[in-house]
Amino acid sequence: MPTSVELAAMRRAIIISASGLGATSPNPAVGCVILDATGRAVGEGYHLRKGAAHAEVNALAAAGARAAGGTAVVTLEPCNHEGLTPACHQALLDSKIARVLIAVMDPTSRGDGGAVRLRQAGVDVQTHVLEEEALVVLGPWRASLSHQRPVLHLLIQTDAAGNATAPSAEALAEIELQRHAHDLVISLNGSTEEGRTGSHGRRFSVPAHPVPDEPGDAVAALTEAGARTVLLVGPSTLGERLLSKAWVERLTLLVPVPEPSQATTTTPAPLLPDGYVLSRITRAGQQLVVSAERR
Repeated sequence: MPTSVELAAMRRAIIISASGLGATSPNPAVGCVILDATGRAVGEGYHLRKGAAHAEVNALAAAGARAAGGTAVVTLEPCNHEGLTPACHQALLDSKIARVLIAVMDPTSRGDGGAVRLRQAGVDVQTHVLEEEALVVLGPWRASLSHQRPVLHLLIQTDAAGNATAPSAEALAEIELQRHAHDLVISLNGSTEEGRTGSHGRRFSVPAHPVPDEPGDAVAALTEAGARTVLLVGPSTLGERLLSKAWVERLTLLVPVPEPSQATTTTPAPLLPDGYVLSRITRAGQQLVVSAERR
């Protein structure tokens, strides 16, 4: 069983992995912590963007010779193939790592996964360590693989009656906060830009023209760009059509804070479309920020 030190290292790896959100796609955002043979943390790293060193390689570079006989704690199964970078499982073997803890198994492994290769080489491997916590970061990437399209997040400002309106100052602030964790942001006029300008490097593209209002064409363009997560700012025709097709995985509504006591004369319309459940509610200025996930 993982020790308390190893569990703490895994949570650290999960936290730093989120540093790559909005930049690594179509690759996943991964973090890694190296413990030496005594259990002391000696190196950590995360994946910055596709084509750059993976999390394990960055963590091993920081640890140096202190990794020998130690433990690698990584949020995603080390890759087993050479692509733009060498295979991470081999980098771990070359560093003489003795033990590897993995949170989430890699569904894109080709043939025997990295965990199998490591075990075959005599490394002690434990899998599914804090998997649910690691999916806080890796979940959208894995969902994108499953859907074969980006995970879509729609953000809408509403008035007191529940009607969609142009974004308020609080909504614009929320958009600015949210955009950094998304590959692409589609604005009200249909134009598309990176969530973090210039973050992906040359191996990622931004649609050159406004995204079409037809959902299939829009999703195809976003998928071709290499996006795993997309933030759409509503209200828009595209957003409404994607909602009607149940293609929006996450919904954020900014609702005005009501008076503490007020009479009502009509039954309020449902705040959420069918199929969504509340996941988080907080307050920003005079707005309630309501987050919901599709079941």
